[in-house]
Amino acid sequence: MEVATRLFIERGYDTVTVAEVAREAGVSSVTVFKHFPRKEDLFLDRADDAVELLRSAVRDRAPGVGVPAALREAMIRLVDAGHPLSGVDDRSIPFFRTVAASPALIARAREIGADLQRILAEELEHDPAFAGDGTLLAAFFIAGYGTVMVETARRRIAGEPPSAVVDDHRVRLERLFEALRGGFGS
Repeated sequence: MEVATRLFIERGYDTVTVAEVAREAGVSSVTVFKHFPRKEDLFLDRADDAVELLRSAVRDRAPGVGVPAALREAMIRLVDAGHPLSGVDDRSIPFFRTVAASPALIARAREIGADLQRILAEELEHDPAFAGDGTLLAAFFIAGYGTVMVETARRRIAGEPPSAVVDDHRVRLERLFEALRGGFGS
């Protein structure tokens, strides 16, 4: 992944082949595909982390804490830690540029978003403490978080001051969760 990330950022995702990544990493293309079924997953490698984060926010919330509040806490912790999934770390800028320049990566990111939405909806369906519309909550949360991330990415790529972008990211997250609090049940 490190070799692939470096090559994709240096030369552009669409110009680098899996064979080049494998050669540079000292492994075969077959080995790469054993671990990463799609070329896009060599770069968009945090999907499993995002799944675990969502599941943990739902499963590990304290009794009486609603799902929107638990998701909010998880997202705020990401920002506070400068976690790559928050998009506020300076290292995110080359990542954002590379994704924005590649239709294949944009398409895969959308697929990952749809997968996350489905997984969150399933998690809520099986949560005995959640009585709301899990499908709707998952759709609004994933779409809303994606919208916040895209705007953060756009502003980071444009070179806006990091502190202003991070502050706005937090404000927009709060707006998202304010909207989610009211209409999806407990």
